[in-house]
Amino acid sequence: MKTIHIEGHLRTENGKKAARQLRSQGNVPGVIYGGSEEVNFYAPAPAFKKFVYTPDFQIAEIKVGGKTYRCILKDLQFDKVDDSLAHIDLLELVEDKKVVATIPLKFSGTAKGVKDGGKLITKMKSLKIKTYPKYLKEAIEVDLTPLELNGNIRVEDVKAENYEVMNSPRIPVASVVLTRQLKQEEAAAPAAAPAKAAAPAAAAAPAAKK
Repeated sequence: MKTIHIEGHLRTENGKKAARQLRSQGNVPGVIYGGSEEVNFYAPAPAFKKFVYTPDFQIAEIKVGGKTYRCILKDLQFDKVDDSLAHIDLLELVEDKKVVATIPLKFSGTAKGVKDGGKLITKMKSLKIKTYPKYLKEAIEVDLTPLELNGNIRVEDVKAENYEVMNSPRIPVASVVLTRQLKQEEAAAPAAAPAKAAAPAAAAAPAAKK
């Protein structure tokens, strides 16, 4: 698991005025919660860059006041004017306490339907899961190999051991659809031969002689 190390400082003053002053000095205020204590801290804005501006799932080790806290990202606030990072919320990892996290999906293999000329559509990039910290990992792998034309891999099909998946089980994760070319080929395929016409009705019997 990739870990980002950040040197922080305990906040001596709280409130909006103190937070604005920290930001004016190039710092980002934050809070660590979920453990035995809530920790209000700040760190230079560049220290958060690799942790915040990435699609990867990572752990942050925040060193504050002589202690180190292993955390995951829970929430971010950005400045409405210049879109800079204004505040960060972190959840401390406690080994015997389950956490809720969003883990990216990593797709592998080539779908059978793609080999048959279809187009792969990925519909989800991550899953929301609940688990113990020791089971957290950078990505959940999804094997696309058995996916056929017009087929779906749904949330319930994803192998996620030790995870309680919190997304609806029937939501499609990935699909293979017909391409325009395949649709045109299907439309141009000769229609089935028409059924043979029914034999003509027997000629009416001659009128009886008077």
